[in-house]
Amino acid sequence: MTARDGSPLGRKEIGDFGERVAAAWLRAQGEKVLYRNHRAPRGGEVDIVARKGKLLLFIEVKTRRQGAKIRGYDAVNADKRALIERGAGHWRELLKRNDIPWRFDVIEVTVEEGCKPVVHRIEDAF
Repeated sequence: MTARDGSPLGRKEIGDFGERVAAAWLRAQGEKVLYRNHRAPRGGEVDIVARKGKLLLFIEVKTRRQGAKIRGYDAVNADKRALIERGAGHWRELLKRNDIPWRFDVIEVTVEEGCKPVVHRIEDAF
């Protein structure tokens, strides 16, 4: 993938693009994006916090170029899950309610120059 000036996008830019695609995709599915890039004080992080009806969603977005050797979901290892869980725990503390159902999803975004991104969601990923 390249920028408007023709220079190649770096990993961060591709990741940011994937998160924007995932947020737009969620909205198109009728879900409400509550927050992007939530960072907890003790090191937790959640890419997207969303709501689907009464269900609270903590979503990790992994963006890969078409033909990548490892799929996005496979990069969500135990250490990454722990970071996401800490971030989700902090968000739930902020709500001051324990009665809201929640789950962890992973959204894989596959990109290829000149093509529409492909979005794949893994519900209840861990």
